[in-house]
Amino acid sequence: ALAKPFVYDATGNDHKKGRDLILAIDASGSMAQSGFDNIDRFKNKYETTIDLSQAFTKKRLDDNMGVVVFGTFAYTASPLTYDLDALSYLLEMTNVGLAGESTAIGDAVMQAIHTLSFGEAKNKAIILLTDGHHNAGKTSPKEAVAKAKVLGIKIYTIGIGKKSDYDVALLKTIAKQSGAKSYAASSENELEKVFENIAKLEPS
Repeated sequence: ALAKPFVYDATGNDHKKGRDLILAIDASGSMAQSGFDNIDRFKNKYETTIDLSQAFTKKRLDDNMGVVVFGTFAYTASPLTYDLDALSYLLEMTNVGLAGESTAIGDAVMQAIHTLSFGEAKNKAIILLTDGHHNAGKTSPKEAVAKAKVLGIKIYTIGIGKKSDYDVALLKTIAKQSGAKSYAASSENELEKVFENIAKLEPS
């Protein structure tokens, strides 16, 4: 009750024919860096990413969406759901360091694939947001992308912050091999534009 209870209502979802879409968000220690937001310089990269992710979900209409959070390990913060208000609420409950300080990109993709396996949409996609290099986890990005390709899952990658901070080549390779696009967002404004572009490529 203290966590502000909400009610999940599954009625009225049978007519929805949108995409199955997962947001895979890096919550490693480096995401606590500030200066990413153009207006509030004290706001850290993770907080800005969550705010823009929530704004993105509000426009998805008929999509079945979920959230994977990753650091040293990856976990499903929200399974696929049409209740995007509940998903937005669950996004607020996550924070930096919740999944460890390192960056397990391979595990993040594999966990997102697992979460997508419960959906029935023809079009499935992952939006991977990270500001680091793959340096943890049980699964290599190569192995995870290979599985995504077999299943026809696109992986859009977004590098957060300075290009020198994350593995640009890896993110480009992941996106290209899965038939998607890779983006760089060095500020809040750029990340907002990236979400707008993805929304056009993957319309709800």
